[in-house]
Amino acid sequence: MNGLPMDLIVSAALFWIALGLVGLVAQKKPSFVRNAIFPLGALAGAIVAVSAFFSSGVETAVSFLGLPDLPFHLRLDSLSAFFLFILGSATFGISLYATGYFRNEEKHIGTLCLEYHVFLAAMTFVLLADDAFLFMVSWEAMALSSYFLVTTDHKIPEIRRAGFIYLLMAHVGAISILLYFGSMGGDYGFDAMRKTHLSGMQATFAFLLAFFGFGAKAGMLPLHVWLPEAHPAAPSPVSALMSGVMLKTAVYGLLRVLFDLLHMQVWWWGVVILATGLSTALFGAVFSAVQSDMKRLLAYSSVENIGIIFVGIGLTVIFKAYAMNSLAALALVATLYHCLNHAFFKSLLFLCTGSVLHATGERNLGKLGGLIHKMPWVAWTALIGSLAIAGLPPLNGFVSEWLLLQAFLFTPGLPHSYLNMLIPVAAAALVLTGAAAGYVMVKFYGIIFLGQPREEKLREAKSSGKWERAGFLWLAAGCVLLGLVPFFVIDHLAGVSNFLVGASLENRDWLFLAPISSERASYSPLLFLIVTLSAIGLAFIAVRRFYHGRVRREIPWNCGYPVWNARMQDTSEGFGQPIRQIFDPFFKVGRELPSPFDSKPRYSAKTEDKFWYWIYIPFGRAAEYFAGLFGKIQQGRILVYLLYNFVTLIVLLLIVQ
Repeated sequence: MNGLPMDLIVSAALFWIALGLVGLVAQKKPSFVRNAIFPLGALAGAIVAVSAFFSSGVETAVSFLGLPDLPFHLRLDSLSAFFLFILGSATFGISLYATGYFRNEEKHIGTLCLEYHVFLAAMTFVLLADDAFLFMVSWEAMALSSYFLVTTDHKIPEIRRAGFIYLLMAHVGAISILLYFGSMGGDYGFDAMRKTHLSGMQATFAFLLAFFGFGAKAGMLPLHVWLPEAHPAAPSPVSALMSGVMLKTAVYGLLRVLFDLLHMQVWWWGVVILATGLSTALFGAVFSAVQSDMKRLLAYSSVENIGIIFVGIGLTVIFKAYAMNSLAALALVATLYHCLNHAFFKSLLFLCTGSVLHATGERNLGKLGGLIHKMPWVAWTALIGSLAIAGLPPLNGFVSEWLLLQAFLFTPGLPHSYLNMLIPVAAAALVLTGAAAGYVMVKFYGIIFLGQPREEKLREAKSSGKWERAGFLWLAAGCVLLGLVPFFVIDHLAGVSNFLVGASLENRDWLFLAPISSERASYSPLLFLIVTLSAIGLAFIAVRRFYHGRVRREIPWNCGYPVWNARMQDTSEGFGQPIRQIFDPFFKVGRELPSPFDSKPRYSAKTEDKFWYWIYIPFGRAAEYFAGLFGKIQQGRILVYLLYNFVTLIVLLLIVQ
């Protein structure tokens, strides 16, 4: 039966569609669309988040929509409610920001409003779907609406190319998901799939199809190529929604398949997911370190974080396969917590880049710098997001990564010698990924906001408006609160872990977070914050009280540099040079070298993904070759086509006999 939370969430999704239609009709009144439609969309997001948070038990409903014999089935349980909370809470901040971000959009504001809100509604119904029919319809609506959002500036050839790549990869993944549903026995309802018991080979085939399909949407290596192309092309609020929310629908789908629709978990499935996730995380961290485009840098960072989430899923499957349910709950909670954290800090960072792009017209890190003085609101909120994504305490990114590392510490208890040998290596690689993420965020924040402006036009940059600041504040507050009060989040996640793995992570102490026991490991974010602030305060008082009077200001020695300017600051290419040299075999680097006679020499390096040259370009050429071969049989003559039919009929008759 359906209850109030289900009714409110469905009503909010339908309200989003209605808002999009109203925006389309009122496209000649752009101020109304911006100042009324988008704030109402943010309000609907808040309703979804609150309804999902307070939902309990399992609610089901059958919609009057659909086909006569194929109605839409809806289900709200603890898993879908958690991801709906992510959707609603992130949408609230992003839609508030979008109200101010689209202030200069005049011509396409109506169609953009429709696509934006249909995108939100489609993601909602993906998370509520309880049959393959509604799931695939919503999945395709999500892909198509996001495609149109990515190609908002479709007059630019690079953006059209990025949209084509995104749509192609989305449909490749959708075909694999459709084949998965077909492999589950032919009944389109999820309830029937839950009762289907496949053989070991059939279950493995179904798992591989689902893993490929949802991995393509999530940006799993080597299916990640659309992500660094689509994010830079899309408007920044859309990039925030795609990275912070849409990628999580793929995570949701994989969790639904692994722990709800399939009746078994096999340990080597977890190894495959873990190895793929670890490769994806390392790849994303390394490639983000060498990027010069700030949105492309964040896109590869999303690849890295999706890899971390997949590592957690793989570890959960391994523990569950060996009936180590309490440890499976620990790994699962860490995974879900990181999904929630990533939605907040990555959305915040994409919105910050949007404000920088609006104020300066630049995405190239080599042409930015010193914006902390001109855009203080953007700078301090971006600092919170950068510290959170780098995994520094007491912000939210640290909690989920710390919990995941705690899960790795208990892998020696697995009854498999090879796993006991290999998984600690994976833990070390995960730590390396976290260190690389911190390196990337130092580059991201330092080059954009610190130092001196690298271009004169940056001195005219203006800070964000009140709507953008409201979005910043909401997402930044989420990064802080999720880091300071993890106990309440973990308690709320108990329902999800009980539903999926049959156990929960018990933490009875609100002050100390102890995933297994306080004797093994514990962490108190509040105490950490108090000690840190106290140390800073004491240092400040000591300097002001005992040393300030002894300070003497003099003109410093110039060290051979009589005039300090922005050209002496470390550049984006220079910052990434050590990583580029260490991992040179994985990059395809194109360099632009200055002339020795250039009075203002500039050096630039473009780092490309070799997967294009290893997989996609050869595959595309092969597709063109075979298409040319098949094209030769198209003669345009009816007699030739009748001959083809006759020959086919004869061959079929011979086969039957």
